Amino acid sequence: MSSSVDRVARIQREWAKERPDVDVRPQGVIGRLHRLAAVLTAELVVVYDKHDLTEGEFDVLAALRRAGEPFERAPGELAAFTMVTTGAMTKRVDRLIRAGLVTRRISDDDARGRVVALTAKGLALIDLVFPEHMDNERRLLGVFTERERGQLESLLTKWLAQFEDQPGQEG
Repeated sequence: MSSSVDRVARIQREWAKERPDVDVRPQGVIGRLHRLAAVLTAELVVVYDKHDLTEGEFDVLAALRRAGEPFERAPGELAAFTMVTTGAMTKRVDRLIRAGLVTRRISDDDARGRVVALTAKGLALIDLVFPEHMDNERRLLGVFTERERGQLESLLTKWLAQFEDQPGQEG
C-alpha cells in the first residue's frame, strides 16, 4: 500500500479538511510508527509462540544469555535490561522457573539478594530461538536496502537517545 493511500494519510486528509488550522504532518511519522509497532510485535511473537514463550520471557532469556557465562543476573538488573517493573519481572521469572528454563538462588555476594540464571535447558532454548528471531527481524526489514536500513537505524538511534534513561541500554 502506498503512503498516499494508507490509513494514516486518510486520517490526515480528514483532519486537514475538518481542522485546516492544525498542522497534522507530525501524525505522518508518529501514526505510522505507532501502527508499525503493533504490526511488528504481532510478527515477532510468532517465533516466540512457536517455542511457548511470551515476548517478555524471550527478553529475560536473551538478557541472561547476553550476560555471558555463567548466564546470570540479579532480578533488578534483568528488570532494567528489559524495561519492566521488578513485580513484572518476578512473574516472568516464576513462569520460566516452572518451565525449567531458569533458576533463582541467593546471591553469593549478598544473602538478601537473589540471582537468576539460565538452566542448560534455558540456554539450549535461547540458542535455538535467537537465530530464528534474527531471521524474522531480517525478513521484516527486507523492504529496505542495506543503505536504507543503516539510515533508518541512525535516525531511530538519534531519536530514541532523546528519551532513553540509560545510555547504551540494549533491547
